[in-house]
Amino acid sequence: MILKQYYLACLSHASYLVADERTRTAVIVDPQRDVDQYLADAKERGLSIRHVFLTHFHADFVAGHIELTERTGATIHIGSRAQAEFAFEPMRDGESLTIGDVRLSFLETPGHTPEGVSIVVYDLAKDARNPHAVLTGDTLFIGDVGRPDLMASAGVTAAELAGAMYDSLHGKLMKLPDDTLVYPAHGAGSSCGKNLSKDTVSTIGAQRTHNYALRPMSRDAFVEMATRALPDAPAYFAYDATLNRKQRPTLDDSLEDALEPLSLDEMLRLQRDGTLVLDVRDPAEFEPAHLAGSVNIGLGGRFASWVGTLLDPKQSVAIIASAGREREAALRLGRVGFDAVAGYLDGGFDVVRKHADLMRERPELVRAIERWDADAFERAIASRDAPLVLDVRNPGEWNDAHIRGSVLIPLAQLEARTSELPRDKKIAVHCASGYRSSIATSLLERAGFAKATNVVGGMNAWHAASLPAVT
Repeated sequence: MILKQYYLACLSHASYLVADERTRTAVIVDPQRDVDQYLADAKERGLSIRHVFLTHFHADFVAGHIELTERTGATIHIGSRAQAEFAFEPMRDGESLTIGDVRLSFLETPGHTPEGVSIVVYDLAKDARNPHAVLTGDTLFIGDVGRPDLMASAGVTAAELAGAMYDSLHGKLMKLPDDTLVYPAHGAGSSCGKNLSKDTVSTIGAQRTHNYALRPMSRDAFVEMATRALPDAPAYFAYDATLNRKQRPTLDDSLEDALEPLSLDEMLRLQRDGTLVLDVRDPAEFEPAHLAGSVNIGLGGRFASWVGTLLDPKQSVAIIASAGREREAALRLGRVGFDAVAGYLDGGFDVVRKHADLMRERPELVRAIERWDADAFERAIASRDAPLVLDVRNPGEWNDAHIRGSVLIPLAQLEARTSELPRDKKIAVHCASGYRSSIATSLLERAGFAKATNVVGGMNAWHAASLPAVT
């Protein structure tokens, strides 16, 4: 048996290849939308991809089942409670699929979603009775369990799914042997749970001992615990979950439109007509000079997650990227279903700098955002004309340590809460490192706040300079 994990750090997403060496048959579980790595590995090992499994309809990314089926002819498998526009084979509780010396047994494990399944993997050549591993999707994570509140729009309450989660965990997964390896679909940083570990593999026994959500408790107590203090779900989750049910265009189709080179005149015309200009350069490149009205979400951070959280997947987008990174930007947008990309600025921002005549005639086209290091930030706070200090981190980070007198508005809430901020006062924006605060200052500038400043290095730089914080 071959079992390989693929981990996509920017989305905290794990997918899997399971294959039988004797029959040279492979299955892919929870694939990301760009599927070339699975095809390349299968070709290198002499494998044929015959099956694609989705443990559930994912909300935080667009899965690659449509792409793999088009490229390989593989059969799609989803839990028996699923409804989809495309053809699939239902996975029913207790059924299995045997491929040579590999057996995949299905457990219907609703809780995160109604159609969720876990896949128990047996290596028959080694042990036909005891499972080698279980692929738990978003039912059981390392250190956590899946959140049960993402199906409210479909009429399923969080309490109902939390109860089903309790039954799935204690009635099925916790009955597996302690040495069964646990491979989930997500790790730390994912919004599909509250307290995910950085580890990407564990065992049933370790989770039974250390996972807070598996402590001995009643079903009612579990429901109360699982539905309490859940973080806000990113806005795009419902869109992607729906898209994963559809017979949609492939990523290659999307990229063909997205990789259309645009002249500066074409970019400005699209912007006037309502297209959002998304500048994906590093904040150090964006802030000194950028097109007015553009939003900065740099490729160097959790790009796709923040795009999905802050932007509308149906809105037309035009990309400004550093030379050679246009395809990366379009691909990462496609991973989360942002297919309405009108093209990219041919030549990047250097093209803007070369239009000296246009800049003279219309100097308002280019803007700059002031950048402060920790020392400049400290001096500004101590001055008579002190800025309002805006912290765009999450409440947990704020509780750990924050700057006295600062105002907390998490980045995901910023656009809805700009009315709470003064327009006639300097605003110094910070996060942990400077990535989220760069996004925030670009959003504030686009909303008409002319005095927003980004604090480079954020709280990390503040602590490194041994400056005081409230804990």
